[in-house]
Amino acid sequence: MKGLDDISITNAIKLITEGIIPALESSHALAQAIKMVPEMDPDQIDMVNLSGRGDKDVNQVAAYLGEEI
Repeated sequence: MKGLDDISITNAIKLITEGIIPALESSHALAQAIKMVPEMDPDQIDMVNLSGRGDKDVNQVAAYLGEEI
């Protein structure tokens, strides 16, 4: 399985817009799910557990994206 790049991971973070800020570790899982789901059969189910405290990563992610908070 090919690894994920930082762009895929930060794009995954930006998909969650309400209620939770996924930690960077959970964002890796979310990015991998986004990559895998299009290849899955329609009757298959994908579940991703989001955990951690992404609020601790907000400044680091914002700096990477060149955004100010």
